[in-house]
Amino acid sequence: MVVRNKARLVDQGFCQKEEIDYEETFAPVAHLEAIRILLAFAASKGFKLQQMDVKSAFLNGFIEKEVYVRQPPGFESARFSDQVYKLRKSLYGLKQAPRAWYARLKSFLLKSGFVMGSVDKTLFLLSRGGDTLIVQIYVDDIIFGGSSHALVSSFAEQISREFEMSLMGELQFFLGLQIKQGLEGTFVH
Repeated sequence: MVVRNKARLVDQGFCQKEEIDYEETFAPVAHLEAIRILLAFAASKGFKLQQMDVKSAFLNGFIEKEVYVRQPPGFESARFSDQVYKLRKSLYGLKQAPRAWYARLKSFLLKSGFVMGSVDKTLFLLSRGGDTLIVQIYVDDIIFGGSSHALVSSFAEQISREFEMSLMGELQFFLGLQIKQGLEGTFVH
């Protein structure tokens, strides 16, 4: 039984030429060691970590260079069959899509008052009125927690207004790690 059909328009990034179609492609990604340190820090502070996923994250990035794409086969406009589309935002398959998404998310977090880690560029910290909120990003997955339930809830609402999110609740599985947070501590398997 088919519950729903899903399709994704993907650009042919393999056709892109460096310094013509894009400049930089690198986007920082949290290392497993950084995730483990975050888990230890959160456990020592008594933070319950939550997890969320950004839906269609790469479609939120802004691109710096003009990019044109052919009309996808089967979806050509009969009236404009010989024309191409100019992208206004990033698209899956573009070489610069991961970097554009990271830049957009980083900009949002910094405008929201977060400070980016000086060593780990995927770690963001917010201090407000004696409370602390910590956010770790791994592409489109976000782990977050803090000293105040109100601050954690406020962040979840704020980011959900900016991006379409899937709030997954308490952190249980991440990058192959099984995580159990409880009163007796945080256990990682």
